[in-house]
Amino acid sequence: MAEIHGSIDDMRTDYMALVRRKRLMDGIILIIFVALMVSGFMVADDRNAGGFWDGLHRFFDFPKEVLSEAVDKAGELPAHLITFLPSLIETINIAGAATLIGAMGAMVLSLLATRGLALWPRLIPLFRRLMDIMRAMPEIVIALVLIFIMGGGPVPAMIAIAFHTAGALGKLFSEVNENASLKPVEGLQSVGASWAQRMWLGVMPQVSPNYLSYALLRFEINIRASAILGFVGAGGIGYELKNSMSWGQGQYDEAAAIFLLLFFAIVIVDQISSHFREQLTHGRKDKRKVTA
Repeated sequence: MAEIHGSIDDMRTDYMALVRRKRLMDGIILIIFVALMVSGFMVADDRNAGGFWDGLHRFFDFPKEVLSEAVDKAGELPAHLITFLPSLIETINIAGAATLIGAMGAMVLSLLATRGLALWPRLIPLFRRLMDIMRAMPEIVIALVLIFIMGGGPVPAMIAIAFHTAGALGKLFSEVNENASLKPVEGLQSVGASWAQRMWLGVMPQVSPNYLSYALLRFEINIRASAILGFVGAGGIGYELKNSMSWGQGQYDEAAAIFLLLFFAIVIVDQISSHFREQLTHGRKDKRKVTA
């Protein structure tokens, strides 16, 4: 009995020592993190000529100017909304085309990078690193390079977003592929089906709802990305917003109209895609329960 109590006391002692070490390590990591944040902020403030604290009280000056001018010219707001609506449609078109092209590329890359499904198993690490590179490169960097080569317009933005989308969705699609059953694939292989036929008939029916769900989610992100790329000359509503803000006072009512258009567009697309994602995921689960 004494030996049992002794072993319990030893376990308790070891556990408490482990807890203390974990708390100590957490405390050290927290201190290092705070120190890095403070030092980084100080360096950024120094490079900004120490103007952060001096200009902090003017943080709301720009939104105040935009809102006051928009209120003063409220009667012109409907005309501005109609004027900039084509630019918004262009932005949505850029995001839609980029999402479609990127999703198709991601589908192929993910299948080539999934164990048990890959056409060339030895090249799986190569395709995975390729997706990592595509995912790691920001859209704005790719767009700037393409604008330098091709000139401004929606095409560089579409290519840049599609390139990044292929890497981002490729990672998600490959995780979905890993949960797919290999039995249909093996059955098709036994009757002499090609790799493309095995993927299309054996894998796609299993993973397509999740593919569509992730693609819709990415579409929302790409609308924001395409609007941001407009600031570097890639067209769309972001380009119009940059011009309105560059002119300064007198054009802030146009900037406010563009902000409203972009805000409502993102909200509407978010609600629509959320509805369809809900139907694709939970609707399919409910159907399986009914069938069972």
